[in-house]
Amino acid sequence: MRLTNAIPLKKAKYKNLNFELTTHFDESLPKIEIVPQDIGRVLVNLVNNVFYAVNERSKNIVPTKEGRGLVTITTQKTNNTIEIRVKDNGTGMSDAVREKVFQPFFTTKPTGSGTGLGLSLAYDIITKGHGGRLTVESKEGEGSEFVITLPIK
Repeated sequence: MRLTNAIPLKKAKYKNLNFELTTHFDESLPKIEIVPQDIGRVLVNLVNNVFYAVNERSKNIVPTKEGRGLVTITTQKTNNTIEIRVKDNGTGMSDAVREKVFQPFFTTKPTGSGTGLGLSLAYDIITKGHGGRLTVESKEGEGSEFVITLPIK
C-alpha cells in the first residue's frame, strides 16, 4: 500500500479551509503485512479530524500565510517499527480530553457532528488488528500529533 494513494484529501466539508499539506515519506520503508483498507480507514479518520481541528482554529485567527492551517504527514522507520505521523496546528487538546480521546463514544465535536467512534475504532484497528500503537501528543491551542507505530515482522 502506498500512503500517497491511501488518503483521499477531501475538504469539501470545509470549503474555506486554507491549509498547507507537507509530506515527508521515507521511500526506503520495508514492506509490512497490513490490511490496507483498515490502515486507509485509520488515516482517513485522522486526516478528517485534522481538517476539523485546523478549520476550528482558523475561525479564531486572521487568515494570513502564518495563520493558515499546517498539516504534516511523515513516515519513517525506527528500530523494528514503521511510524506514520499526522501533525497539525489546529485547536489541540487539553490533558483531560487527550486521556479520553480513544474511548468509544467520546467526541470533542459538537452534538450531532461526531459519533465518538472514529478514533476508538482507529485505536482498535492499530492495536488489536495490527499489533501496533496509536498515540497522540497535543497542546491546547497549538495542535496535535498522532503517531501510528506498526511492527516490522
